[in-house]
Order: sequence, then structure tokens, then C-alpha cells
Amino acid sequence: MSHVSHSQSSSYADSGFSNRMGWGKRPALLIIDVCRAYWDSSSPLDISQNPAAAASPDSMRRLLDVARQAGIPVAHTKVAYHDPEMRDAGLFWLKAKPLSVWQKDDPRGLAADLDGLQPKPEDIVVYKKYPSAFFGTSLATELNLRQIDTLVICGVSTSGCVRASALDAMCYGFRPMVVDEACGDRTPEIHASNLFDLNAKYADVVTESEAKQKMLEA
Repeated sequence: MSHVSHSQSSSYADSGFSNRMGWGKRPALLIIDVCRAYWDSSSPLDISQNPAAAASPDSMRRLLDVARQAGIPVAHTKVAYHDPEMRDAGLFWLKAKPLSVWQKDDPRGLAADLDGLQPKPEDIVVYKKYPSAFFGTSLATELNLRQIDTLVICGVSTSGCVRASALDAMCYGFRPMVVDEACGDRTPEIHASNLFDLNAKYADVVTESEAKQKMLEA
């Protein structure tokens, strides 16, 4: 979050924001919308021109390795649209035409999983049509069945689906721990400003190192 000034940070902290929620006792790892579309130069969603975003899948893989080692539940979100006119994307389609990468039978293949980040049969997988991992999905139910109280959040994009999912996680009573290095967006400034705002109001922004350690301790 280096693109946020000291005066901005002080303004929030002095007003009583930016407190820590802290970790609960039963974490799960949530991997949001990770697919080829975000790391392919032919894609309208490509974020790989931002070096930190280009490297974020490596951080996600390390988190996933630790989650599997620790026996932590893993959840993945995927996006899928089935209507040929994209009517199932609702008003979102009016704002974001790149959503077409997830249209059924789209020939570009940009919805394909990244190597090393594919779901396993025991993982939770939910399909969504809007930014939040919770809206219109069974994710909250799946997490409650496993008595999860904390979500380690990674994926894309920081300003879109990561942000929306972290906000809804907090609203549903799950402690959102957003992992800085394991999220990505088009520019460092957009990434940093959204993490700053999430950390001020809705989530704890944590390092990859902290997230791995806490998962191992759970």
C-alpha cells in the first residue's frame, strides 16, 4: 500500500478507522476468479503489464500449497454466463463488456484455469455472475457447514471482485484477510488504493508470510 500518503493514513487512523479485526480460529482460503483472462496479453482483462500483478499467481500458489499442507479448506470462484446475449450478466454487462470472456463457448479459451491453481475434488467451487463471491452463490452456506470464521482472500481483481467479496465476507460474519501480494489489478495505484480502503473499513490486509503462518497454526 505504498501509494497511500502518510497524511491519508493518519487521517483515517486518527478518526478511529484502520483497526485490526484479527484472525479467528478456523480459516479457509478463497481464490477469486483466477483464470487465463487476467494474464494473457490478448485478453481485455489482462493485468500482466503491472509487474506485481504479473507475479501474483506465484503468491497464490504458495498460499494454496500451505493451505493443502495444513488441511485448510479451499474455495474457488468461477464466472460463467450462458445466455448468448449476456442477459444473465444483468446491468453488469452494460458497464463491463470484457465479461464476454466467460460467455459459454467463447472461442478464446480465456476462462481456463492457471497451472497449479486448479480446484481439487474436495474443494468448494462456486459459479458467480457478479463481483461478490457471495452474491447468488452457496458460498456462505458451504463455509458455515465447515464452521469457518476467517477467509484468506486472494485473486483478481483487487478493485473489483476481491474488494466486493471481502466486503460481503465481513457482512456475513467471516473475517476477511486480504493477502496483498496474492491479489492483482491493472496498476499499482489502483491496487494500493483499494487495499488501503479495505484495510481502513472492511478487512485486514496481510502479507503472504503472515497468511501462511496463520494457516499453519490453525
